[in-house]
Amino acid sequence: MRRLAWHVAKLAEIRDETPTARTLVLDIPGWPGHLAGQHVDVRLTAEDGYSTQRSYSIASAADGERVDLTVQRVADGEVSPYLTEELRPGDELEIRGPVGGWFVWRPDGTRPVLLVGGGSGIVPLMAMIRAREQAGSRTPFRLLYSLREPGERYYAEELRKPISGLDVTYLYTRVVPDGWARPAGRVTVADVNTGGWPAEFRPECFVCGPTGFVETVSDILLAMGHDATAIKTERFGPTGG
Repeated sequence: MRRLAWHVAKLAEIRDETPTARTLVLDIPGWPGHLAGQHVDVRLTAEDGYSTQRSYSIASAADGERVDLTVQRVADGEVSPYLTEELRPGDELEIRGPVGGWFVWRPDGTRPVLLVGGGSGIVPLMAMIRAREQAGSRTPFRLLYSLREPGERYYAEELRKPISGLDVTYLYTRVVPDGWARPAGRVTVADVNTGGWPAEFRPECFVCGPTGFVETVSDILLAMGHDATAIKTERFGPTGG
């Protein structure tokens, strides 16, 4: 088994996604490449030697030694406030990865794909969307993106543009845009049935978000007859992950 090494990454660019989330564009010399859906460990070390680390999903398709991480600020967190408020272009941090080999999508896949993201769970799913586009894949994708209100949408401009073969459905749990037909509320069987794929199409299903959200969606997919082995999940707790 390949031992993961720590790399020194330099921040090249910052992109604001929402008032509390930023995408960090990192240059990582010696980066071995990654698959869509993998994540990295980020380690910060203070001057007194104290260090702490957190895991963050990769948001970008493989692009040489450049990697995008989208980080949601957690008000009482140890790492995310520094990454989203204090880090500046040219600053360095330690990265280890890529990590994970199960929650991944490979461009040679031919089965339809259903992506279901809750909040910041959109991040690894966006890497899959970008990897599909980069590879020129014609595999049909459907994305169900659940979030509290429109101002919390990640990658809003990118997903607003039509992408051939990708259907996007937004689900709002607290506040909906003016004129929005679906009332605010949590994901339901009807949402997955309308915005997803029929079980007989044998899609690959990727579900990422808070634990309760992931469990609810997984139960719905199983009840609809989807193959349990085709449902891949990634979840995080209150502090992210």
